Amino acid sequence: MAYTFPTLPYEQDALAPYISADTLSFHYGKHHKGYVDNLNKLIAGTELDDFSLEDVIKHVVGKADKVGIYNNAAQAWNHTFYWSSLKPGGGGKPTGTLAAMIDASFGSYDTFKAEMLKAAAGQFGSGWAWLVKNGDKLEIVKTGNADTPLTLGVVPLLTIDVWEHAYYLDYQNLRPKYTETVIDSLLNWEFAEKNLASA
Repeated sequence: MAYTFPTLPYEQDALAPYISADTLSFHYGKHHKGYVDNLNKLIAGTELDDFSLEDVIKHVVGKADKVGIYNNAAQAWNHTFYWSSLKPGGGGKPTGTLAAMIDASFGSYDTFKAEMLKAAAGQFGSGWAWLVKNGDKLEIVKTGNADTPLTLGVVPLLTIDVWEHAYYLDYQNLRPKYTETVIDSLLNWEFAEKNLASA
């Protein structure tokens, strides 16, 4: 059973001017598609062929002979989650239950934002910054390369991709500017609310 390359939840120019159609064309059309294609080649004809993407990740994590499968499966999952973490006209402060949990966990939305910016900027090299639910509170975690909170026993709510291919065409080396722009103008709080509600 081959994994299907998912459709973007919006047009490739829908996140402009904050993330350009050129970036989406390369990031989604080349990088994300490459992870899905590589994964399908690696698991074809194996027992993993019938596993869900999440189960593949959990089954092979930490296995030295399955690093290639893990990296491509985790990156395929992370990217699909990232596209849903963004939306045209997004960003700003959340409302409702999520806003209350952010205040309870971080003290204020402004503190949450500062910690998210710090995590994204402080991730050395490629990786991800995540808002997750851990028990009864929210936390910010960062993961390197393909790593994903699916293996950490927490529930991911939102993510920001800080691999260079996510922002370099639009922001060059200004990762903090890209991250702040995503938080202020693109984060999909409705997606985070759904993830919180199903946790």
